[in-house]
Amino acid sequence: MAYAASCLGCSRVLVDPAPQAVERGVHELGEWLNWGVRFGGVNVTLGSLLGALLLLALFLVASAVLKRLLHRYAQSHDNINQSSAYTVERLVHYLLLTVGALWALSIAGIPMAKMTVFAGALGVGLGFGLQAIFNNFVSGLILLFERSLKVGDFVELASGVHGHVRDIYIRATRISTNDNIDILVPNSEFVNGRVVNWTLREVSRRQKIPFGVAYGTDKELVKKAALEAAAVVPFTLSLDGPRGPQVWLTGFGDSSLNFQLVVWLNAEATRRPGTVTAAYYWALHTALEKYAIEIPFPQRDLHVKSWVGRGPRKPVESFGVGGAAGDGTIDNDAARDVARDIAEESVNRRGSSSDKEPGAAR
Repeated sequence: MAYAASCLGCSRVLVDPAPQAVERGVHELGEWLNWGVRFGGVNVTLGSLLGALLLLALFLVASAVLKRLLHRYAQSHDNINQSSAYTVERLVHYLLLTVGALWALSIAGIPMAKMTVFAGALGVGLGFGLQAIFNNFVSGLILLFERSLKVGDFVELASGVHGHVRDIYIRATRISTNDNIDILVPNSEFVNGRVVNWTLREVSRRQKIPFGVAYGTDKELVKKAALEAAAVVPFTLSLDGPRGPQVWLTGFGDSSLNFQLVVWLNAEATRRPGTVTAAYYWALHTALEKYAIEIPFPQRDLHVKSWVGRGPRKPVESFGVGGAAGDGTIDNDAARDVARDIAEESVNRRGSSSDKEPGAAR
């Protein structure tokens, strides 16, 4: 019994320090988390700061998950407008970020009543360094609400950038060209500049393909060849009716009759103007060659009324070191200057070499 008691006492001695160590560790951790700084009547501790960061991270994860769910829902339902779904995704994302940031500031110990100084500093920053960023942010919100620019539209800017709108971010809009090149354009450029939206109201667009033929060619034959070329290209919307292809005689050039093949394009071709133009030119060249229609090239006739000849000139002598610049054999001012400079450099070299001789030194 004594042994058991002693063993029981030993176990009590071995087990009792464990809860004390845990309690001491929790106490030290609490003291470490309660460590903080105080400024302007606001006490920010390390624990509150970690809690604020954790809450903000949870809001970011929730925003990403909700955006993905909304995107999948819009993709699985054909009756939902994709651009409207994208607008809802961006607005929900901004809303969750705003709520998360304000809540995180509250948990960190920074109440909104104490944000007046920060708001003043932010206002000064917006007036100077952050003015462009704030302008782009507001422009992005205008684009989302106004819906004059939607994801999937094919746009052309005044700067020459054209392509599909892929994303509308806080600061810029991502445009993907037909060469699969992504270009980030500031949102303010869409609001303040001139933007051509090829797919704003209707996906069908009319395209004019200019070409020329030689004088003396039958206009009806040219029209027949051009209409056959339009029928071959798969981008033509319709071959008859009010949107059928047409051939216009637009002018009389210096060496050609100028025509235009006017065609209405389908939805796929509207977003690829460069490829469409190349396809129609290829078909036009084939059709014109089929009917032996000549494609002219610019020609100029030169009529010489008189020719003023000049007497024989003496050959220009080579520029030697000892050659004289004004001996009458050189009739070029620039050549005379070069010869003079060479002669002066030669004299200077001879003078410097003579100064280095022992007799000259004495």
